[in-house]
Amino acid sequence: MQDTSKFWQSKHVLVTGAGGFIGSHLVEKLAISGASVRAFVRYNSRGDPGLLSMLPIDILDNLEIIAGDLRDLPAVLSASRDVNIIFHLGALIAIPYSYKHPVEVVESNVLGTMNVLLAGREYEVERIVHTSSSEVYGSALRVPIDETHPLQGQSPYSASKIGADKLAESFNCAYDLPVVTLRPFNTYGPRQSDRAVIPSIIIQAIKQKKIYLGNLDAYRDFTYVSDTVEGFLCAAQTTSIEGKTINLGVGSEIRILELANEIISILGKHVDIEVETERLRPPNSEVTRLLSDNRLAKELLGWTPQVSLRDGLIKTIEWISEHPQHYHSTQYRI
Repeated sequence: MQDTSKFWQSKHVLVTGAGGFIGSHLVEKLAISGASVRAFVRYNSRGDPGLLSMLPIDILDNLEIIAGDLRDLPAVLSASRDVNIIFHLGALIAIPYSYKHPVEVVESNVLGTMNVLLAGREYEVERIVHTSSSEVYGSALRVPIDETHPLQGQSPYSASKIGADKLAESFNCAYDLPVVTLRPFNTYGPRQSDRAVIPSIIIQAIKQKKIYLGNLDAYRDFTYVSDTVEGFLCAAQTTSIEGKTINLGVGSEIRILELANEIISILGKHVDIEVETERLRPPNSEVTRLLSDNRLAKELLGWTPQVSLRDGLIKTIEWISEHPQHYHSTQYRI
């Protein structure tokens, strides 16, 4: 891993999606590293900055928090003024939500990305780190999945991310915009909501005698959030990688049923597991297998994941156990 301490002390950065799961961890790490951080969060009438509210007060007090909507170009331009680096994480990410509201998802993810790219071009930023998703690959046609794997839009969400990725690619080709695209594989850890599979399993196992899940036979490659954040930092400061798309994944897969049993084992409980129909994706939309090839990240970024799945699960279980008020075991939330 690279030494990031001196690099960030002179940098002014913008993080879109700063109130989200990965975004809040990235903001925290950037602030600790000495960067001046401007956090862009989606406006709401409560003035709620999302998960940024969970950061230590000494960090929170030193952030510049701006509320707006990525679909509003003037708002994005204003937020991007006088920054060196943009980390673009802002997106609507829930796949079940994209089935119900595809227009909103496409507008937020595609138009929102366009606006970030336009702002980066307008102010000639040093680097934009654009966030993709392993979902753009769809069900693996070959494993491990490298960056040349075909893109398959098996949900409105994944299609919107493919569109956003291609816009980033086009701005690099057409305008020489210094964009790097990262594709995280199923990041998990503290603060993640229970719409994601690992927190959902954990809170159900803690509070109930039965866990309700969707497809038990899908395989996923899970990356602990601190490793994903380190990949973002490396992508921002590594030279001569403009235009590259880089996977961030551990390179190890686990079946969802086995994942649930591992969590149950760590908790030391006896819990039954049952498939619930409403949690299943439409058959042709189900992504059955995601397994990353992370050789490019190792080669270009010097990035290697440090946290094993078991250690990451233990950390996540500890955090959720200490913050049960943020989780609802009896509700399926999309």
